[in-house]
Amino acid sequence: MNRVTISTDTCKGCGLCMTACPQKILVLATDKLNAKGYHPAVVTDMEKCKGCALCAYMCPDVAIKVEKEV
Repeated sequence: MNRVTISTDTCKGCGLCMTACPQKILVLATDKLNAKGYHPAVVTDMEKCKGCALCAYMCPDVAIKVEKEV
């Protein structure tokens, strides 16, 4: 399975990753705030991730890491 790791302390909740994700599995965690006071992005269903890494490419803060299944 592919794995997406989001650094919640780095994420500023801009939502660009949500827009880029073709599977629409990224959302902002409205119930959480990070150390900077932002709602960080979270993955809703890791099994649907195709490992395309578009979310990581779009992230201006380099807060997303995508590991593809080999």
